[in-house]
Amino acid sequence: MTDVVVLVATSDPRPDDNNVVAGWVGFAVLILLIVAVVFILRSFTKQLKKVDAARDAGVYGDEDGSEESGGGSPGAGDADGSGDASDAPPTRQQH
Repeated sequence: MTDVVVLVATSDPRPDDNNVVAGWVGFAVLILLIVAVVFILRSFTKQLKKVDAARDAGVYGDEDGSEESGGGSPGAGDADGSGDASDAPPTRQQH
């Protein structure tokens, strides 16, 4: 039993603290992650611009563009997304 412990201790030396590096593979993985994040951010920015343009065009049903008027997403009345006017909750009118 002690022969096995001695054999394992001598065959697997611990590297020096200054000798452990990530190497080129670690550098390549880091660069790929940075490129992926940049790509995702650019795509997200494009999608937000499309949403702003659609909101300005009146696609979401609020004429003035503010979030106070509707209070919900279009088609939120039914599970099938038809969203009839009779399904909409009553709105408060200011006197």
